[in-house]
Amino acid sequence: HPHKNTAKQAYLGLAGVFLVADPEEKRLNLPSGSNEVPLVIQDKRLNGSSLTYNPNQNDIMTGFMGKDIIVNGVASPVLNVSTRFYRLRVLNGSNSRVYNLAFSNNSTFTIIGSDGGLLAAPEKINSLMLGPGERADILVDFSAYNTGTEIYLQSNPFSGSDAQGKETFKIMKFKVSVRENNNFILSSVLSSYKQIPASAATKTRKFDIKGMNMPGGHGNMGNMMGGMGMNMPMHTINGKTFDMDRIDETVKGGTTEIWEFDNTQGDEIHPMHLHGVQFQVLGRKGGRNGLISTEKGFKDTVLLMPREKVRVIMTFPDNKGKFLVHCHNLEHENDGMMLNFLIN
Repeated sequence: HPHKNTAKQAYLGLAGVFLVADPEEKRLNLPSGSNEVPLVIQDKRLNGSSLTYNPNQNDIMTGFMGKDIIVNGVASPVLNVSTRFYRLRVLNGSNSRVYNLAFSNNSTFTIIGSDGGLLAAPEKINSLMLGPGERADILVDFSAYNTGTEIYLQSNPFSGSDAQGKETFKIMKFKVSVRENNNFILSSVLSSYKQIPASAATKTRKFDIKGMNMPGGHGNMGNMMGGMGMNMPMHTINGKTFDMDRIDETVKGGTTEIWEFDNTQGDEIHPMHLHGVQFQVLGRKGGRNGLISTEKGFKDTVLLMPREKVRVIMTFPDNKGKFLVHCHNLEHENDGMMLNFLIN
């Protein structure tokens, strides 16, 4: 997590997944082996065999995005599947791109987990917004399809952003190749944990999420700054940019707090991420005005679209030390949209 180099390192390939299991999950007999597939989705600017990370000021403002979509390092991937359930462990490994995941035939799929593990109960949906750094654990049932059927995982348009979400594009193809019996039955109860009530919080901290506002919008700003030869930070939290030696917030291990991320004055997307603790999402105001399926479990990254305010609640562990809260748009993070908090 080297400051000012995280975006470049992730973009050039230093990104992957750890799959963590426990006895509670194993009792569910979820699809495994070749039927459990990690999918790391990234966008690149491919130029033949070369891959260069060279963001300009506009890229720093909106995020470094490419037109070439790769999954697990492969462009235009195809996965041959049988007529069974598959468990897809999805990570948005892009620097800044948000995906509105859906299937090309608008079929439903089942969410069973998010960043912090299993949800309490499965939920069927037909699209899912996933911001940079967010994870989703989903089940897809291919049992009703004839062999030879081809279905695409794609990203559908979404509103709220000037920089992205304007078009549909394909991510990968699933080709039904083998007829097999499907005897998997999904339990209606996945996991057991307590919801943290807002009344349990002993403190509420507010984090004002802002980009630099200059006349003429993003494009004009990039031209102005580039023309002046400046390299000044454009993204702040509570008016501050990152200082490795400064402690911005101090919390007590074992206490419960509410953190409020406020993007109501912003016109950019900010996936906010905490190190060292998992949280529950209490609510969202403005923009989408509610929680989505993956936000009903434990998370460490929450997506703020423009004009949204999100409140999260967490109980801090007794794991004392210095941790980070930052925007998981990696260009914003590199630009200084990151603070230190200390658990003591």
